[in-house]
Amino acid sequence: MTLSASFSPQPFGRIVTAMVTPFDSSGAVDFQLAARLARHLVEQGSDGLLVCGTTGESPTLSWDEQLKLLRVVREEVGSDAQVLAGTGSNSTSEAVKATREAAAVGADGALVVVPYYNKPPQEGLEAHFRAIAEAAPTLPLMLYNIPGRTGCHIEAETVARLMDCPNIVSFKAASGTTEEVTALRLACGSRLAIYSGDDGLTLPMLSVGAVGVVSVASHVAGPQIRAMINAYFEGEAAAALAQHEQLIPLFKALFATTNPIPVKAALEINGWSVGAPRPPLSPLPEAMKTSLSIALSALRQT
Repeated sequence: MTLSASFSPQPFGRIVTAMVTPFDSSGAVDFQLAARLARHLVEQGSDGLLVCGTTGESPTLSWDEQLKLLRVVREEVGSDAQVLAGTGSNSTSEAVKATREAAAVGADGALVVVPYYNKPPQEGLEAHFRAIAEAAPTLPLMLYNIPGRTGCHIEAETVARLMDCPNIVSFKAASGTTEEVTALRLACGSRLAIYSGDDGLTLPMLSVGAVGVVSVASHVAGPQIRAMINAYFEGEAAAALAQHEQLIPLFKALFATTNPIPVKAALEINGWSVGAPRPPLSPLPEAMKTSLSIALSALRQT
């Protein structure tokens, strides 16, 4: 992706799937399976793939594993989908290095999360993201706000000050409220493409100005999510709402416990042997797996 193209209303399309990282029986990354899964997700409607985000278990992947995954997925999907790399860190120097490396191996963009654990003030957040943007000035960036995981929240006014960085083009809103979308639009205008970071809030966020979703559920419900989004933008509100309501049981089952535990189980149910999560995450309990199987079965019948 060229930087000029990043100013489109949806720089990474409507549906970006936050890809899981497949592991083999020994717990090693299964790169061949990752390539096959990436191709499958594109065929199921994903416009973009996010490699090595939280759903991809980035906290337990080495930087070498992350870079190889990015290369493998980039090579597999070619120009058929946008490929974003999760390059965030609570160390500015690490995030800068990772973002430069992602750009060097052909990523179309980078997702950079608000720094976690050390809880920087707004001035520190601004300096952090500005350093990353300046380190890879031709790579489009998606800022990522998820205070429930990071313990830190970036304010809309801080994002507005960062809009003088041409490559800060999008924002993954995962604070759990539609108000975040409105605040960002009022502060930043329409140049900032806002993506829902919560599957269950996709339709409500579209209604207040979001352009798409960074999705977990699209691993197993890509066509249905595509149908909902298409219906909304085609002015078919009732159809979009009906699709949203059909998806809600699956969304609830996929977030009944820590992501990506349920979605990896969902893929296993659907025949994708992506392996268990790496410790300290644990496999999905049987009771939750039963509920998930029921939700998947119900969706297949719609």
